[in-house]
Order: sequence, then C-alpha cells, then structure tokens
Amino acid sequence: MPATHIRRWKTLALTTSAVLVGLTLPAVTASPASATNTSYDSTYYKNAVGKTGTTLKSSLHTIISSQSKISYSAVWNALKVTDQDPNNSSNVILLYSGVSRSKSLNGGDVGDWNREHTWAKSHGDFGEVTGPGTDLHHLRPADVQVNGIRGNLDFDNGGSTVTNGGGSRVDSDSFEPRDADKGDVARMILYMAVRYDGGDGFADLEPDEKVNNGSAPYIGKLSVLKQWNEQDPPSAFEEKRNQVIYDTYQHNRNPFIDHPEWVEAIW
Repeated sequence: MPATHIRRWKTLALTTSAVLVGLTLPAVTASPASATNTSYDSTYYKNAVGKTGTTLKSSLHTIISSQSKISYSAVWNALKVTDQDPNNSSNVILLYSGVSRSKSLNGGDVGDWNREHTWAKSHGDFGEVTGPGTDLHHLRPADVQVNGIRGNLDFDNGGSTVTNGGGSRVDSDSFEPRDADKGDVARMILYMAVRYDGGDGFADLEPDEKVNNGSAPYIGKLSVLKQWNEQDPPSAFEEKRNQVIYDTYQHNRNPFIDHPEWVEAIW
C-alpha cells in the first residue's frame, strides 16, 4: 500500500476512534412493568382487563372495594402472618429497614416493631378507623424508631441516611425507602388511591406531585412512585403477602402487585 494511502487510513481511523470515544451511551433504565400474575384475569379482574385510564381505575375500585374489614387490634396478629420471615417463622420482616425481628416484639418501645401506615393516616385524617386505617394492603411492620422518623412524610428521593434504616433516607419534607422496598411502597400507595375514592364515607385519597401535603388527602410524589414501581418489581415476598391477605383476611387484592403495568395505564 502506498505511504499516502496508509497515512489517510490512519487519519480516518483516529478520527473515527475520537468520535466513538465522545459518544455517550444511553442511561440504563428499568424495563417497563409487566404482569406478574395473570391467573385472576378471567375471574377476579375480568371487568378490568383491557381497560385504561379512568375507566380502568373505576373498574379496579369496584373490584377491590369488595373486602372484609378487620379491627386495628386484629392487625397485630395479621401482620405476624402476612409479613412472616420466609426463613424464620418466629420473625417478621420490617418495612424500610429489612430487618428480621421476633414476632413477640410488637409494641411501642425502642427495639420493638409497630404498625406502619404507609399511606400516613393524617393524610386524609382517617386515623385507625376500620377501613383505610386498618387496611392490610398498606399496613406493614416497621421498627418503632424508623417508623417515627418517617412519620407522615411524603415519599421522594434524597436526604440523609436513616440510622438502622437499611439504606432509607430522609430530609425535612420526604422519606425515601431502601431500594428493596421502593416498589412495595409505590404499589401500596397507589392501591390506597384506587380503593378509597371518597365514595364510601372516607376521604378521596390521591397521589400528587407535591411534598409537604400535611393533612390533605394526598401523598407525593406520583412521578417518583411511578419510577419506583418500574425500578423495583414485585418480589416473591410481596406476591405471597398479597395472596395471604386475599385468602385469609380481606379477600381483596392489590392489583398493582399482579399487574404493575396498570400503574402507567392509569397515571
């Protein structure tokens, strides 16, 4: 090959290499949510399948509003079943921290676990009344101190690491669960928004794009919750919990555990 051709080839190669080095690869994102359980599509969800938007939300509300209700005191024993550690039947797994703790340590002291309202009960002022205040689909065992730190904060990304919080973070106006619980929290919040729409004597619970919602019947941020739903798909633990609540206690399901893609279809 003549020397001039060699020089031209080297120049082209170097130019191409420089262009490739300058390219920025697209950020890795979570795969779109997809169904995890379609076994109820022809029965329980038959009036919702194929719908989108407000029509889907309305259909799901009708479906999941048919439920048995339990008292707030009965929640203690129910959580010992729904959240049992699959590797230790004497323990429950705590939301936010991921800690496995003895079922007998339920109470209000340091080192105990208590009943966390994922949809904070002050957001809609429903307290511990039978209904939203006792709905197992958003009640989880949590460390007393971590639960106290979360308080009634809205959900968003950012903040300082929570002591013994498993990687959860907090700032003045929001709480960010550890990565393994992000999807759980999103699906619990959105279940509540569909289940309680203001038509049965309770507040109309809705997600919004704000933090600092206070006592209004809203919790934010919706865009972040949608990201968390995609980022952290339903786990085997979450799916089993949904089934136990359906079979043994309330006889209704969280549709976003079976069909996480319905989050995007509605919101």
